[in-house]
Amino acid sequence: MNIVILAAGMGKRMFSDLPKALHPLAGKPLLGHVLDAARALAPERIIIVHGHGGEQVMARYPDPELIWVRQVLQRGTGHAVLQAAPYLKDTCPTLILCGDVPLIDSATLRRLAGAAGEHALAVLTTRLDDPTGYGRIVREAGCIVRIVEQKDASAAEAALDEINAGIFVAPTPALKTWLARLTDDNAQHEYYLTDIVVNAVRDGVPVVSAMPAATWETLGVNSKSQLAALERTCQRLRAEALMAAGVSLTDPARIDVRGVLRCGRDVSIDINCVFEGEVDIGDRVSIGAHCVLRNVRIAAGAVIQPFCHLDGAVVGAGAQIGPYARLRPGANLAQDVHIGNFVEVKNSDIGLASKASHLAYIGDASIGARVNVGAGTITCNYDGVNKHRTIIEDDVFIGSDTQLVAPVRVGKGATLGAGTTLTRDAPEGQLTVSRAKQVSIAGWKRPVRKS
Repeated sequence: MNIVILAAGMGKRMFSDLPKALHPLAGKPLLGHVLDAARALAPERIIIVHGHGGEQVMARYPDPELIWVRQVLQRGTGHAVLQAAPYLKDTCPTLILCGDVPLIDSATLRRLAGAAGEHALAVLTTRLDDPTGYGRIVREAGCIVRIVEQKDASAAEAALDEINAGIFVAPTPALKTWLARLTDDNAQHEYYLTDIVVNAVRDGVPVVSAMPAATWETLGVNSKSQLAALERTCQRLRAEALMAAGVSLTDPARIDVRGVLRCGRDVSIDINCVFEGEVDIGDRVSIGAHCVLRNVRIAAGAVIQPFCHLDGAVVGAGAQIGPYARLRPGANLAQDVHIGNFVEVKNSDIGLASKASHLAYIGDASIGARVNVGAGTITCNYDGVNKHRTIIEDDVFIGSDTQLVAPVRVGKGATLGAGTTLTRDAPEGQLTVSRAKQVSIAGWKRPVRKS
């Protein structure tokens, strides 16, 4: 089929410079969700009608297979589809989607297309307790005869609760004919796409309908409030899917998945955790409260204590992280590594069973197995222009308050005394100390405040 996605709206009620189609829902632009549903149908072509902020929208989705059509003047949904008409293949039906209805399911779209068949016009409808703002479905003897917009509805029509979701499947040659007949003789002086229903009835074309499995599939976004409500709906659905797969959530209402989260068996996640990008969590992993994980892989049995930030990191099996730890991109931790409170790791490999338990910065380093990094240790990796690497071999003990000025190497089994500033390689198996001589001054008097 042809698929047309309407994404030209200005989104006045969003009060934002960002085009409405690019506002994020669960970490992905609204348009991205609609594109996912469209692509799942393997269409012949996808045409996106853009308008306000179109350059930004096209830049966000540079896929060469997408066909972009600009609606220069915002003259209604019918006018928008008319811009796409020259790109529609007559040999297959056309599905029309809304770029601001992000939770539509591809299974619902297949059902709608099935209802349309080859010759009917199919309309996706649903029933709302409060249909305010939506076009009403008007039926006679059970058959759809027209759709009336809110501003044009009579009192009797406004009382109807079956609404138009703005999604249609139509035979393409007939659709082009119906679009050409549209007029702007209505309260908003716009070319309504919904008027194709009247044209279909006049031509004797059956108008059929299908309903989604859930009402939330049809809900659109016209304001920040509606966007926030859909965000909670989306997160609730994701939480339910995680629990159905065996994940333990302390509170399903307090989790945010803004990407793809894959979990093994017996995973537990505490409250207020955020998952962004692609996150893979192995069996028996525990995630403490208030953690943020972005593009992370965590192996089986690891424990992430509360208030940790992990970004672009790999955590080995049985590792202990946090609380209040930060793993930045390129942090690669082996099995049984321990990273404690207020420790930051960036672009570093840390070997088997090594640990940095307190108040340390490890950047651009290669650390071997069974290394102890004392509190207050810093790898001084940046000279103001270039980054340099620190090499720490197996079984090294680094005392507290040590600075390793890269490039530098600490040999296997070496010990660095507390307070050392290491500027040259430390030989393996030896104690290296860099420390000023301690002096006590007899008779020294502490200054007193002058009155």
